[in-house]
Amino acid sequence: MKGLDLYQKAHLLVAAIRILEYQHHSPPAVEAVCRLLDISVEEGGFFFRKFEETGILEAVESPQGIRLAVRDHSKIEEIPRGISESLLDKELKNFQTARKGFTQKIESFQAAQAEKKKQMFAELEKKLKIGMEKK
Repeated sequence: MKGLDLYQKAHLLVAAIRILEYQHHSPPAVEAVCRLLDISVEEGGFFFRKFEETGILEAVESPQGIRLAVRDHSKIEEIPRGISESLLDKELKNFQTARKGFTQKIESFQAAQAEKKKQMFAELEKKLKIGMEKK
């Protein structure tokens, strides 16, 4: 959804929700809307929460997970047109960067644990060899 302002994105998201709701006869899941629009779930979730705060969308909890519904599409007209969402883009990029950093921390921790495990087994094997040589 690059190159679209917030007003256009709101219309696009509402249209996607309505199409999926028509096709499946039930409110669509976040993942289904994101898949239809070819956007990441994180990006979609960010915009869904933003539009939920403004009263355009509504998140409905069901046994199958969170479903999306259009609450008041007329509130889209309150969004200023043509305003770039550089602030939104920045927040989204910050979130993605933080998530990547968190993933890297987890990977480095896992690598350190694997190295410790390898050293522990090497030490244990060494002690067993020494113990076998004594017998």
